[in-house]
Amino acid sequence: MTGTVSIRVEQSFPAISPEGWGRLSGASKGQETPYNPFLSHAFLSSLEESGSATRRTGWLGHHLVMETDAGELLGALPCYLKSHSQGEYVFDHAWADAFERAGGDYYPKLQSAIPFTPATGPRLLAASGQDKTMVRETLAAGYGEVATRLGVSSAHATFVPEDEVGVFEEAGFLHRTDQQFHFINEGYRDHADFLDTLASRKRKALKKERRAALEGGIEIDWLTGSDLTEEIWDQFFAFYMDTGSRKWGRPYLTREFYSLIGERMADDILLVMAKRDGRYIAGAINFIGGDVLFGRHWGCIEDHPFLHFEVCYHQAIDFALEKKLKRVEAGAQGEHKLARGYVPVTTHSAHYIAHKGLRDAVANYLVHERQDVEHMGEILTAHSPFKKGAPEQD
Repeated sequence: MTGTVSIRVEQSFPAISPEGWGRLSGASKGQETPYNPFLSHAFLSSLEESGSATRRTGWLGHHLVMETDAGELLGALPCYLKSHSQGEYVFDHAWADAFERAGGDYYPKLQSAIPFTPATGPRLLAASGQDKTMVRETLAAGYGEVATRLGVSSAHATFVPEDEVGVFEEAGFLHRTDQQFHFINEGYRDHADFLDTLASRKRKALKKERRAALEGGIEIDWLTGSDLTEEIWDQFFAFYMDTGSRKWGRPYLTREFYSLIGERMADDILLVMAKRDGRYIAGAINFIGGDVLFGRHWGCIEDHPFLHFEVCYHQAIDFALEKKLKRVEAGAQGEHKLARGYVPVTTHSAHYIAHKGLRDAVANYLVHERQDVEHMGEILTAHSPFKKGAPEQD
């Protein structure tokens, strides 16, 4: 590293060099940090270029770029200036309501996140060959300073890895926890080997569920790479729009987004598609990381019992086992995942609150919330479907 180091704000992600971005932790394959497809230049630029995450939709790019005066990219923090709290999956609506009832303006706020993507991954990104500790500490401190300079109410970093929490706390951020459900691959040979670790009653129930999901001649296809044609994206987008409109009112992602990621990162995508009578009726999109399968959203145009569980959860486990991935992250919330072999995992976020009164109130709330999350994790773990004690016989 040579020359003066500074942090600037870049509003257009596509303006950031793909080559420079690719040297950041987790943003490309073949690095020490496992590849996270949501941190790739292809994914983040597609969100903006497709019109999915833009000023118009309330996601104005405000990416922190740490570089030398010669333009060498040392680190970065993906960030957006937001006019709402939608599409984040770490809910601060109550904080916003309380602050605005007290006469404050909660929006706009800064949000370091991957839009519409509740998946843990590095936020304080350091380029390979750089002093990782120095870069992360500088970025975290700089994030708070940018919030102060802009005069916004708050700055948030959601779904951060646990080893970044302390860095954010040192920079004045508050620590928040939540819970997701992940499938952990304990070296299972196949799905049958995994099922053998479950209690007898749970194992029988899952076998019955999987059979029922495919009744009526339903078949499952895995599509990736060159399989992802525009015709396939048309069909999947119809599923997304139908289910997303009922779930959220207005789906977040545009049709163009799918074309762009299909063009730029098709080998990192797995579509699990359900077919009946020769046509696709449901599907789920997954992204393939270095050692993780990230399940994202699903949609359907026909309702069939248990099909959602088969397409989203069981098939994801099958794929992860076949490809020897370490885990499946199945998205936000969903205690129903527990019965299907997914276990509770704590997620983390960091929050900088500018107003002292709001900060004190949020800090007090988070103490109790963290305790509740820990307690709920213990309860859920105790009710997992896995065998306890002596081996069982079917």
